[in-house]
Amino acid sequence: MSTKIKIVIADDHVLIAETWATLINLDPGYEVIKVYNNTQALLDEVATLQPQIIILDINIAPISGLDAVKLIREKSPDSRTIGVSMHNQPSFAKRMISNGAMGYVTKNSPKAEMYKAINEVMDGRTYICSEIKDRITQNILIEDEASARLNSLTDRELDVIKLLKEGCTTEQISEKLSLSPRTVDTHRARILKKLKLKNSLSLINLIHERLPYL
Repeated sequence: MSTKIKIVIADDHVLIAETWATLINLDPGYEVIKVYNNTQALLDEVATLQPQIIILDINIAPISGLDAVKLIREKSPDSRTIGVSMHNQPSFAKRMISNGAMGYVTKNSPKAEMYKAINEVMDGRTYICSEIKDRITQNILIEDEASARLNSLTDRELDVIKLLKEGCTTEQISEKLSLSPRTVDTHRARILKKLKLKNSLSLINLIHERLPYL
C-alpha cells in the first residue's frame, strides 16, 4: 500500500481551509494532517511535522505567505509550498515562486486543479494554475498590441515625442523642427490617435514607461 502524501493547510479563513481539507482528503493518496489559521503556528511546527506539501494562503497573518515561504524553506527544506490566493495577477504568482514556492493556485480554481498542482509539485515541477496562465497570455497580447502601435510612429512623430519628453511647448517644438505650430499640433493629434490615448498627459506617461531611450 502506497504512503499518503502528507499535507498541511494554512489559511486564516477557517471555513475555506477546512473545505480544502475535506476535498483533498477525498483522494486516497492525500492526507491533510493539520490546518492552521496563522503562519506563526505553522512555522513553529513545520520542522517537526515535515509535511510534503504546504498549501499556503498568501494573505495570511501575522507573516504573509509571500514572506513565510522563505522561512518554511529554512525550517523544512523538503516541504514543497503551493501558494493560494484570491488574487489572479501574475505578479503575485511570480513573487511567490521567486520566494521559494513551487506552485500557485487561485481560489477560483476547481478541486481538480488543486489535485494536479499537488501531483506536479510532488514530481518536482513548478505548477501555475490555468487562470494565471490565461492572464499572462492576455497581458502578452496587450503588450504586443501596444508595441505594434508604437512601431507605427513615423520618425517625425518620434522627434515630436522626444521634444515633448524634454518638456518643450508646441512653439519650441515648432522652432526646433522648423515646422509650423499647426503642423506640430497635427503631429500630436496623430500620435494620440495612433497610440489610442486621450490626452498629452497619457502620452507623457507612456513615453516614460515605454520609450525611456528617447
